[in-house]
Amino acid sequence: MTATPTFAAALRLWWRIGLLSFGGPAGQIALMHHELIVRRRWIDESSFAHGLNYCMLLPGPEAMQLACFLGWRLHGLPGGVAAGTLFVLPGAVVIVLLAWLYLVFGALPAVAGAMFGLKAAVLGIVAHAVWRIGSTILRTPFAVLIAAAALFAIGLVGVPFPLVISVAAGLGVLGRRWLPVPSGVASTEAIAPRATVGDSLWLAVVLLLAWWMPLLLARWWLGADSTVWQMGWFFSKAALVTFGGAYAVLPYVAQQAVDVHGWVDTGQMLVGLGLAETTPGPLILVLEFVGFAGGWQQPDLAGALPSALLAAGISLWATFLPCFLFVLPVAPWVDHLRGLPRVSAALAGVTAAVVGVIANLGLWFGMQLLVRQPLAAVLFVLAVALASLVLLQRSRLSLPWLVVAAAAIGAGWSALGGTLPS
Repeated sequence: MTATPTFAAALRLWWRIGLLSFGGPAGQIALMHHELIVRRRWIDESSFAHGLNYCMLLPGPEAMQLACFLGWRLHGLPGGVAAGTLFVLPGAVVIVLLAWLYLVFGALPAVAGAMFGLKAAVLGIVAHAVWRIGSTILRTPFAVLIAAAALFAIGLVGVPFPLVISVAAGLGVLGRRWLPVPSGVASTEAIAPRATVGDSLWLAVVLLLAWWMPLLLARWWLGADSTVWQMGWFFSKAALVTFGGAYAVLPYVAQQAVDVHGWVDTGQMLVGLGLAETTPGPLILVLEFVGFAGGWQQPDLAGALPSALLAAGISLWATFLPCFLFVLPVAPWVDHLRGLPRVSAALAGVTAAVVGVIANLGLWFGMQLLVRQPLAAVLFVLAVALASLVLLQRSRLSLPWLVVAAAAIGAGWSALGGTLPS
């Protein structure tokens, strides 16, 4: 039997989960399972499993989308909106504060050293992600082949990320007999939908308008060449192809944000990823950092801070509003989605390609940190990255503490006169 909480009690819990949602999607999903099923018995295992299976098929942060689905399960549309919002809000506030501190005080030697240590740790974190995800996903030769092809296509040939994902999905469907396709979890009892098709369609239209109206208003107000509009348009496109988590889309975002638009440089991109690793909420909050830093450095308004806040807000909106669109109109029908082998096979192909894409991210970061740098700086990066990788694989040290330690080591390195990258 499950209990039905009051809306106020659910809000308190979603706020708590938002504050404690460290550890990436696996840790965030485990936290929700413990709080909602084990501790409070507000959700049954079948509903949780079906919601998770559906969210895994979607682009975007699956843990945030699962929170949105479970909030809807408890209190309908208001519950879904509240759960999704509170899952993201604490981390979003912290990211803005840290981004401001970095941009204002980043030139100080101690801060520059801390950021250097942070960047080196990120290299080890990405290497750990490749190992962890690859060992789980690449269980057949065909999956390894897809991953290698994705690495070659996106890293050496420069094939656009959305095309890589589309081809990988097609290969997954064509070769599904050679891929480890995830199996669904059967529900003990199908639950009747709580909405009509018309209700769902109207909600989809409202959310679609909510997604695009602020972006189009920004374009009308600031112009098609404005930083805010360009960010809103780009991050809206990115929201549609973020299969496989934030690491999968980061090479695409980094290439566009650094090389095409010039919103941030490579070092700032690494700092943003490191800060997103240390804060609660989805790792994709790194896009908010890109928005804040890009708005600060390419202001549309009179003043760096107002421009940065506006760009960060647009980046958040374009990244997370689609999650509500993908989940809430479909939520009443999730229990009735059964037997989708082609969709599961397409997802398996995409997740295999994601391993190659993440490997390319690690190579890209490594090239930026190691090539044409002083030998002492290179040795420092390799030492911190290797130590981070070993600690993540062989100890229970949490990511926030690892990143804080790496930043402290970098600050100490700078204070002792250690060489920083040019």
